[in-house]
Amino acid sequence: MSTTPSIQKVAVVGVGAIGGLFAGWLGSRLPAGQIQLSAVARGETLRALGERGLVWVDADGAEHRASVNASDDPASLGIQDLVIVSVKGPAMPAVAPAVRALMGPQTVVLVAMNGVPWWFFDGLPGEAAGLQLNTVDPGGVTAQHIPTSQVIGCVVHASAAAPQPARIERIKNNQLIIGEPAGGVTPRVQAVADLLGAAGFGVTVSERIQRDIWFKLWGNMTINPISAITGAPCDRILDDPLVRGFVSAIMLEAKAIGARIGIPIDQSPEDRHAVTRKLGSFKTSMLQDVEAGRPIELDALVGAVREIGQHLGEATPNMDALMGLTRLMGQMKQLYPDTP
Repeated sequence: MSTTPSIQKVAVVGVGAIGGLFAGWLGSRLPAGQIQLSAVARGETLRALGERGLVWVDADGAEHRASVNASDDPASLGIQDLVIVSVKGPAMPAVAPAVRALMGPQTVVLVAMNGVPWWFFDGLPGEAAGLQLNTVDPGGVTAQHIPTSQVIGCVVHASAAAPQPARIERIKNNQLIIGEPAGGVTPRVQAVADLLGAAGFGVTVSERIQRDIWFKLWGNMTINPISAITGAPCDRILDDPLVRGFVSAIMLEAKAIGARIGIPIDQSPEDRHAVTRKLGSFKTSMLQDVEAGRPIELDALVGAVREIGQHLGEATPNMDALMGLTRLMGQMKQLYPDTP
């Protein structure tokens, strides 16, 4: 494709905190009429979007409103130029048919989710090239509905809260890293970057998005589940020398796996801890999910890395312990499926 693709029809699937941030900024910060914004939603979120639109609150406390054409029937929204998917990992296989209903041959699907995505090894050379991860896409359901050739990866370095349906508050940071699974910079990824940049996001286009996904994962695959088990905020976890040592041991196991798949990490665990400490005291997303009674994203954050290690024959005893403890906690709270 020699010309920059035009993006006019945009749909958001998953209007939670981050999906709501995408919808809110795209729907209120672009010139009127530049895009047609839609969303796939259900229940209270669908009702709120229909009654008052999406509301987001800026740092000064001012409210902004975005009009969104929302429906629980994705087919009624028509074929989109861009679909932004921002759902929790456990929901993805069930959501995939809805995404498919929004797709034509030229539709781009921006996947803004935590952890290892189902398409991670499509286009990534090395020992695990083409590996299908059963932990994140059981039976390959998502891959069947959403071809990797139409995917753009997205690493979100932003946070927000949705205290009420379709209301987004406590927005911190605005950085996105996006990239093609096959690498390089294409006209379509640049078009997506330009659109998101115009809406107020700071966008970096990566020539190897898997590296950015892995580096973010390397930092949060431990803190997230440990906070979910203990109820402790991030700073308390790193202040405990025994727990910090456990975190570091898992990170070294993940670092060894990363080196095997062509994504070496130069940083040491202690260096990464120093960066994390600068964020202060905060509750991780998984702890917030536990407190709210929502399913936990354990498979995308820990299970997938462990599965890659098993494929490569890498020992992961500390990761195994973290997986087992978090899984059991989740099962006891009915936030993670029982092991067959």
